[in-house]
Amino acid sequence: MKVLIIGSGGREHALAWKIRQSPQVSELYCAPGNPGIGAIAQTVNLKTNDIDEIVRFAEEEKIDLTIVGPEQLLIHGIADRFEQRGLKIFGPNAAAAELEGSKIFAKKFMQKYGIPTAEFRSFSFEERFDAERYINEIPVPIVLKADGPASGKGVTICETKEQALDILDRMMAGKVFGDSGLNVVIEEFLEGEEASVFVMTDGSNYVLLPPAQDHKRIFDNDQGKNTGGMGAYAPAPIIGEEALKAIEQRIIRPVLQGMVKEGRRYKGCLYVGLMMTQTGPKVVEFNCRFGDPETQVILPLLDGDFTELAASCTRGDLPKSVTWKPQTAVCVVIASGGYPDHYETGKPIFGLDLVAGERNVLVFHAGTQLDPRTGSIVTAGGRVLGLTAVGPEGALEQTIDEAYRAVVKIAFDGAYYRSDIGRKGIERLKKIKLQERI
Repeated sequence: MKVLIIGSGGREHALAWKIRQSPQVSELYCAPGNPGIGAIAQTVNLKTNDIDEIVRFAEEEKIDLTIVGPEQLLIHGIADRFEQRGLKIFGPNAAAAELEGSKIFAKKFMQKYGIPTAEFRSFSFEERFDAERYINEIPVPIVLKADGPASGKGVTICETKEQALDILDRMMAGKVFGDSGLNVVIEEFLEGEEASVFVMTDGSNYVLLPPAQDHKRIFDNDQGKNTGGMGAYAPAPIIGEEALKAIEQRIIRPVLQGMVKEGRRYKGCLYVGLMMTQTGPKVVEFNCRFGDPETQVILPLLDGDFTELAASCTRGDLPKSVTWKPQTAVCVVIASGGYPDHYETGKPIFGLDLVAGERNVLVFHAGTQLDPRTGSIVTAGGRVLGLTAVGPEGALEQTIDEAYRAVVKIAFDGAYYRSDIGRKGIERLKKIKLQERI
């Protein structure tokens, strides 16, 4: 098989790493890729916002399977174009991808099919004064969401009404998220702990991936601004067997069946962002692709051929179950100082050679590039590297320690990382053990 991956981040590096292991894959391309991906795949300088150019490359190179990392291309209909040309692509068409492309569509869909989520109201730009009145009527905290995609940064939890009104003004009048923020969702704040469940589906059959827990806020103890994700671990003990069954019955199946009824059959990866509340799991958001950095902790746990699994989703013959390794994985993201606001790039990265020798640690490049003058690897983004440690099942604390032992070997000017990735999981496991003793 010839496989093409679209994207350049840590998620795409993890996909390339796993796909490269498949005996079916003869050639692996990634557009545009990064230096880490370039070590295991052929990077291609395509304009990844140009669907015509990607389709043309896939036809010329006779690509057997294309896997899309970022959501924008899926929302803009790359899967539709590929299918029209008889090309195999892993990812939902534009109609199905609206689950991520429009928060308003997703909320109304959940309301229609009885899928548990936060109470909400939606407002258009023309209704902004109604939105202001609504904010003044409801209790804080208040959650504001830009309707369209905003690179994981379009959600704000507002502790005061003044903050909520300011964010609303910045979204609608200030257009901080462009057209994505002209329509907004205002919803109740859900108390609980967040977690993620991923589903791979051919539209009818589906398989669940191990539950993961992302760390969105920039600072320790979930303080500061939302980011694209500062680290993750899997499996997340907040979602045990009973909770996973409830998520399947009350969320996964109704979503996939509802999408079929709406004429939007969903194929590819469905990310379900959840809040585990006292009254059960509730949906925070849907994504129409693999999460980042969750992919860096989920794929190392898959015991099998990911390429065949993805291909079976495109053919419609997905197996009913897959095998997972009895292991634990933890990813710590090293970011540029100042992220998610202004940050500098072009900083030389030191220590990659030291970590390369670690037996149980994987280094996934996210925001890196080669310096054309020196040939060395330098920073090129907000999230620079994801260091993933893999350890035995149930050994979360040990695996966290191993990840951080690798992290401290990496250095570049302004490097920043959270020091508490996985701590919630340790606390949760302690509670579970205490309950078992009782």
